[in-house]
Amino acid sequence: MYLLSEARGLSRDLLGGKGFGLVEMAQAGLPVPPALVITTEACRRFLKQGAVPGLWEEVRAKLAALEGLVGKRFGTGEGSTPPLLVSVRSGAPVSMPGMMDTILNLGLSLEGVESLARATGNPRFAWDAFRRLLSMYGEVVLGERAEVFEGMLSALKEKRGVQSDTELSPEDLEALSFQYLRHLQERGTPFPMDPWLQLQGAIEAVFRSWLNPRAKTYRRIYGIPEDLGTAVVVQAMVYGNLGEDSGTGVGFTRNPATGEKGLYGEYLRNAQGEDVVAGIRTPEPLSRLKEYAPELYREIERVAHLLERHFRDMQDFEFTVERGRLYLLQTRSGKRTAQAAVRIAVEMAEEGLISKEEAVLRVEANALPGLLKPTVDREKAPKPILRGLPASPGAAFGHAVFSNEAAERYAAQGLPTILVRPETTPEDITGMYLSKGILTARGGLTSHAAVVARGLGVPAVVGAEALRVVPEEGRAWVDGLEIREGELLTLDGSTGEVYLGAVPLAEAAEEELLHKLLSWAEPHRSLGVRANADTPLDAERARAFGAEGIGLCRTEHMFFQEERLPWVRRLILARTPEEEAEALERLFVFQKEDFKGILRAMDGLPVTVRLLDPPLHEFLPSLEELKAQAEAGDEEAKALWERAKALAEQNPMLGFRGIRLLLLRPGIFRMQLRALLEAAKELREEGFDPRPEVMVPLVADPKEVERAKALAEELFREYGPIPFGTMVETPRAALLASEIAPLVDFFSFGTNDLTQMAFGLSRDDAGKFLPQYVEEGLFPFDPTERLDEKGVGRLLRLAVQEGKRANPRLKVGLCGEHGGEARSVAFVADLLDYTSASPFRVLTARLAAAQAGLRASRYAGT
Repeated sequence: MYLLSEARGLSRDLLGGKGFGLVEMAQAGLPVPPALVITTEACRRFLKQGAVPGLWEEVRAKLAALEGLVGKRFGTGEGSTPPLLVSVRSGAPVSMPGMMDTILNLGLSLEGVESLARATGNPRFAWDAFRRLLSMYGEVVLGERAEVFEGMLSALKEKRGVQSDTELSPEDLEALSFQYLRHLQERGTPFPMDPWLQLQGAIEAVFRSWLNPRAKTYRRIYGIPEDLGTAVVVQAMVYGNLGEDSGTGVGFTRNPATGEKGLYGEYLRNAQGEDVVAGIRTPEPLSRLKEYAPELYREIERVAHLLERHFRDMQDFEFTVERGRLYLLQTRSGKRTAQAAVRIAVEMAEEGLISKEEAVLRVEANALPGLLKPTVDREKAPKPILRGLPASPGAAFGHAVFSNEAAERYAAQGLPTILVRPETTPEDITGMYLSKGILTARGGLTSHAAVVARGLGVPAVVGAEALRVVPEEGRAWVDGLEIREGELLTLDGSTGEVYLGAVPLAEAAEEELLHKLLSWAEPHRSLGVRANADTPLDAERARAFGAEGIGLCRTEHMFFQEERLPWVRRLILARTPEEEAEALERLFVFQKEDFKGILRAMDGLPVTVRLLDPPLHEFLPSLEELKAQAEAGDEEAKALWERAKALAEQNPMLGFRGIRLLLLRPGIFRMQLRALLEAAKELREEGFDPRPEVMVPLVADPKEVERAKALAEELFREYGPIPFGTMVETPRAALLASEIAPLVDFFSFGTNDLTQMAFGLSRDDAGKFLPQYVEEGLFPFDPTERLDEKGVGRLLRLAVQEGKRANPRLKVGLCGEHGGEARSVAFVADLLDYTSASPFRVLTARLAAAQAGLRASRYAGT
């Protein structure tokens, strides 16, 4: 435990982000109220053992020092000197805005209210501070729902005929405080009047808030380790609710949505800090201060400039103005959209504040797909029904939902949602994460909804004050128009406009600054980046994003198109060689044209085609559907039903698919490979430079590869050879890499299936338990989203090392979904020749590979 002056040089991991920022600001001579920081180590010990020996004695000693610094006594006023009150705030090493708990005005009692009113000459302020403490303490420490206190406050405002709590009289706030006290007493959780008991309860509650459900959900979403713990900051209170010359605000040194340089933020007069970040009242832009408090605005501008220069990053800072005097309560690197991240990094490098290499490392690679978010097509859009503040860019449409539970219900059906709330609270994190867009009636551009939406990359419109939301009824109104759960809404987080129905969206524009950042990154990237693409359109898009070829072209996707499916089914039903040959010949024509389109789009670059992978029954309707049609007299359906029953498997993922199907139905193998080779031949004759490669899926034994290669060489003798490889997606193939490698030109690691088989889980079903597994620390993260380095990664390393030892010319790549996930790319950057990602994640793979190269060179000292 440390006073700010004692904590210089200590790490963010120990002090937490909030404590570390306060220490740095105090050291830089900025106006920071005195504080003490209880370390993350104390939190970890408390959560593990239930107590920290000597903690409370040390708290009393440090608070005595704090009393000396401010000249006030904790909880006790003397004459014209008000009592020392404190805020108790959480502060994890990694920013988790709003996910843990805060209590303001702590140390106040009924006796202290009188002392505070006498010392300030402002009884309204004293009762306002007390009712705020009661509601915060009641929620955070005593476990009452925030809506209970909010309901009492709303009822009082309605009775008095006022809109804002600032219009309530001192007598109103006194009556409300006693109503809160009676309620807490009646529910068996009386509020402690002893300031020291309040402080102990608050510190322990903040420690415990590390384990609350919303914090766990947030950590799971962002991959934050569960064992960090939170620090606790106990800080002398300064008051923004003393009158019109006081207030509270949040500032950013650059716009967190666009990255534009300049002071940006919001201010709320006669308020305390939680009013702004909670979105309870809609604040005014900071720029309004120029009109009625120009000197204060200039001081905030000066502070913003100093903060950015000191921390060398865009800062998000909270401040309070007490009777015209500015105090800083927090600073941290601001959450930002992908667009803002790129602009800030590039412009800071061009300003000389950071190097180009630092700029490359500053941008979160996994966030880059957010740059490609669409906007509403203005030419096709109707008139918007509602306008609010543009809090997080991009456009989205979905079904209106009003709760976490509704969002989960729609997500389980694969339906997109727009979360509609009066304002969001940290409890809404699940719904915010699952939804395609967020809409709130209250709150500003620095409210909880805005900050979290930008961090998630989810479009958001906040502070739409014409919207009236009644979440418990599952509906909302806009000027008499009712919006019920399930109705389609479209919102544009770049303009703040909201539309009824699903409105056409337009593709995102080119990002000039992104291209500049990637040009700085490319010299540091050695890992190749290809794309997973099955159509010419996907291939063209991937090439525009910088893909150096196609690492996975899934041929089965071509079979599902309407004009092909009947011929696939004829192939399945074929009873004679002639019937099979006819079906294969028709499919050959389709496949050849498909391959020509993709090879043409990737002219001069490698295109790796994976032969048929899924089992045949996937091309048939469900057994239930076929049975119903057969019973209705449909003869073709009857034949398909009989065949589908014969093909049905208990576990299709491990059944008759991939190489097994291709070897036992060699006509399919020959048709697909001949179509690929013929497509390349015709393109060469047209003057193109096609570079096809072929690979077989689900290999488990070298003999399978030998048989497949023999089939391929029959056609290679006619058309000439192309690179021949195999997927490595079974653990056995990885373990036998030294025997398989001499037979092929390349390995492509299919980490989707390799992960499922290594863990013994199904991606389709694991969602039912994996989140809880991660939450309870059984798995450090979801291995279907991020590559498991310890187990699956070990299989990769083994296969690469033994494969290259047996065949030094062997090329190795990765083509699972992990190929576009930044941490997974960093792991394989020095292991593989290339990774392959979906088109919109090619940018992520390129930047992540460059960042891995930069970090490796720094580590090596080069």
